[in-house]
Amino acid sequence: MATVLDVASYILAERGPMTAMKLQKLCYYAYGYHLAWEERPLFTERFEAWANGPVCPQLYQQHRGLFQLPADALDGDPGRLDDGERESIDLVLDGLSHMTAHQLSEMTHREPPWQRARGRSGANDLDRSNEPLTDADIAEFFEALTTVDGQ
Repeated sequence: MATVLDVASYILAERGPMTAMKLQKLCYYAYGYHLAWEERPLFTERFEAWANGPVCPQLYQQHRGLFQLPADALDGDPGRLDDGERESIDLVLDGLSHMTAHQLSEMTHREPPWQRARGRSGANDLDRSNEPLTDADIAEFFEALTTVDGQ
């Protein structure tokens, strides 16, 4: 199975340099849509409900202290992705990569997986939280987005 670093490296290879926050959010959306479309996780690492939206701590450790990430910033191997994983990521990139990091972050703040995790932790707007987003919440939300007219 691919890792979050493999996915992030693939995104950087496909779209070039970007901010760390934008990369985090694109990884999150790729994870969510892949979970809904393929009914399997894209990688084993989890996202936490940080103040600026979902963040994967393992990815954060790789880019900590960097605002802008060059295309070769991470130690991931995009070659570990299978065809279905690449397809999910490509669809997300086609639909969302034009958005800014701030727009993506704001979008996550309006969505149940992040809101529920923040609620469980009791965190206010700018409070720190390491409450994980659950696959059940992520799957429920993204599956609803991918069905036609909610059916």
